[in-house]
Amino acid sequence: MALFNATHIPTTFNTLRTNPLPFPSSHFSFLSLSHTTAATNMSRLSSADFQLSTITALSPLDGRYRDKVQDLAPIMGEYGLNYYRVIVEIKWLMKLSEISEITEVPPFSEDAKSFLQGLIDHFGEADVNEIKRFEKITNHDVKAVEYFLKLKCQSNAEIAKVLEFFHFACTSEDINNLAHALMLKEAMDSVMFPAMDKIIKALCTMAKDNADVSMLSRTHGQPASPTTLGKEMAIFAVRLSRERKELSQVEILGKFAGAVGNYNAHLSAYPDVKWPVIAQDFVRSLGLCFNPYVAQIETHDYMAKIFHSFIQFNNILIDFDRDVWGYISLGYFKQTTKAGEIGSSTMPHKVNPIDFENSEGNLGVANGGFSHLSMKLPISRWQRDLTDSTVLRTMGVNFGHSLLAYKSTLQGIGKLQVNEARLSEDLNQCWEVLAEPIQTVMRRYNVPEPYEKLKELTRGKAITKESLRDFIEGLDIPQNAKTYLLKLTPHTYVGTAVELARTVEHEVNNILNGAI
Repeated sequence: MALFNATHIPTTFNTLRTNPLPFPSSHFSFLSLSHTTAATNMSRLSSADFQLSTITALSPLDGRYRDKVQDLAPIMGEYGLNYYRVIVEIKWLMKLSEISEITEVPPFSEDAKSFLQGLIDHFGEADVNEIKRFEKITNHDVKAVEYFLKLKCQSNAEIAKVLEFFHFACTSEDINNLAHALMLKEAMDSVMFPAMDKIIKALCTMAKDNADVSMLSRTHGQPASPTTLGKEMAIFAVRLSRERKELSQVEILGKFAGAVGNYNAHLSAYPDVKWPVIAQDFVRSLGLCFNPYVAQIETHDYMAKIFHSFIQFNNILIDFDRDVWGYISLGYFKQTTKAGEIGSSTMPHKVNPIDFENSEGNLGVANGGFSHLSMKLPISRWQRDLTDSTVLRTMGVNFGHSLLAYKSTLQGIGKLQVNEARLSEDLNQCWEVLAEPIQTVMRRYNVPEPYEKLKELTRGKAITKESLRDFIEGLDIPQNAKTYLLKLTPHTYVGTAVELARTVEHEVNNILNGAI
């Protein structure tokens, strides 16, 4: 196997070492180093001796934030893609052995099945590295997997007889589309959904814990009818749970119909086999739904739907991040501090809402990528072009930035402390918000021009508890109505907010369980 050992490292940067790029010093005054010094630094910074690590990685996901997104790495990266390709190739060979018309591949013994399953169960980094060595020669990633499996199975006498049935009648996209589908399914089920559920649960807890904490609403940035802090958190819990439910209902599809979707090669070799039925059964055996109407590639429409749903979930979370950021700015929330942490390099007093800002930023990056995926993937020239291949490799990047954002939001929520005194202070300064219930009760009892009277009393004026009381006492309405209005305060005028907050968990469970 010496043929596959890489003995030479490309020297891409040799030219730069001896001929640094000619940056004009007149344009870049900071490049005032001598030619020799600049060349030395260029050589050092461009050295091929740098090894990939969290401090040399180009992507911040694999660098600075690696520990926060590492659960996705074995699923969505190069390792995961090759792992799922191996699964598909092996399972297809095993499926062929079950088709009675294909006498050239007799039913496998239990030992042979165990051997093949072992290749899946014990698949590791060394196997991926071996596949990559094959790829250096083939310049074809899926063919490299086929050659890798043939090499691995040479030691098993039973399987060695049918090596050429690896990748039988398959186009590369038969393997890849199923591998990508399995990657998506595993990433969502094992990593993304649990992270989403933690956010929804945290918001439900915030809603219940603060169900009766009255808060001044703001529409157009101005004081409006009061609500409760808990009810505002409940809104986000319900919105996010709806998108979470939408995501879980998307059917993850797979195709397995050959080079242009017609089983041409299959039928040329075994015309009597019902290949569409076989393909459907095979795809379903992997836990996927079958798409029979395809060209060379699976149409990716389901992927677009998934990515659009992620965009919407993330948009809702951006809305939450910004609202909480604003509430912190108003003083409605305090943030717990941690010994040793610094908020500003120059202002010692600062405790910044960095978790919500980090989340918002990463959600924006993720949505940009998801947007391109959802718009590009359903479009392929004629029966297939290769533009989807490179784009699909970025799925993990967008999942990674989303996951990082979810964890940042959760971390931020964990630092929040409700400042009830500040909430109460704002309410006490805004008695004008009671103009709404007063004019509404006036309407009930046919008081002429109720809206106009309240507008004249309140608009642009400082309204106090006493001035409102005097206005109510002068109304020509029943005494019980006056008594009700006189008892109202900005703290108690919250409608059904308390009940909505207290019952949000039931609502969320109904959404997620399909009851509504």
